[in-house]
Amino acid sequence: MTWNYLAVAELIYFVGTMDCGKSTLALQTDHNHASRGRSGVVFTKFDRAGESVLSSRLGLEVPAIEVSDELNLRRFVVDRLSNGHRIDYLICDEAQFYSPEQIEHIAQLVDDLGIDVFAFGILTDFRTRLFPGSARLLELADRVQYLQVEALCWCGNRALHNARTVDGEMTTEGDQVLVGDVSSSSETSYEVLCRRHYRARLTKHKSNTAHISGNPLPFDER
Repeated sequence: MTWNYLAVAELIYFVGTMDCGKSTLALQTDHNHASRGRSGVVFTKFDRAGESVLSSRLGLEVPAIEVSDELNLRRFVVDRLSNGHRIDYLICDEAQFYSPEQIEHIAQLVDDLGIDVFAFGILTDFRTRLFPGSARLLELADRVQYLQVEALCWCGNRALHNARTVDGEMTTEGDQVLVGDVSSSSETSYEVLCRRHYRARLTKHKSNTAHISGNPLPFDER
C-alpha cells in the first residue's frame, strides 16, 4: 500500500522582545518562500517605517498590506483568490496588534484553504501584560517559536521585557499601544530590559545617572 502524505498548512507564531530581529526574520521568510516559487501576501501594522511597509532595522523593507482595525483578513484573502490570484502563504508582522477576531480569521485560512501563516510579534506590552492578539495566537497557533537571537539588556543579560520610557525614565502608565522604537531619540521610546532591571525600573539612562552622581543603584530588595 502506498501512502500519499500531503503537506498540512500551519499557523506559526514567532515571538521575541523588541530588537531581536522579528521583522528581519519575517523578510527572510518571505524571501525564502518567494524564491521557491510560492506566492504570498505580506501584512503588517504600525511598522516603524510608516504605513503599508514591512521594514527591519538592517534597512531592508518590502511593501505590505496595512492591517486596519476594520480589515477582515479572511475576506481580503478570499477576494484575492476569487480574482484569480494565487496565495500560498501569509506573512503577518506586528501580529500582537491584530485583534483576536483577525487572528481567528488567519487560523480559518490555514484550516479551510490550506494557506501557511507565519506570524511575528511580541507577547507582552510595557506592563508585562499579554497583547490580545498575542494571547489569541498562543491559544490557536500550531507552533509558537521563540527567536534564538536574544535581545540584551543594557547590563548584558538576556532582555525579557519591553519597557516604555519617557526622557529615559521607565513608565507603566498610558495606552497599551503607543508606536515607538528602541532606537528612538524621541521623548517617549522603548528599551528592552532583563527582569531584574525591569522590576527595579532601572533603564540605561537611569543607571548612567546613578553612576555619575555617586548615588547607589535603586534596586528593589523586596
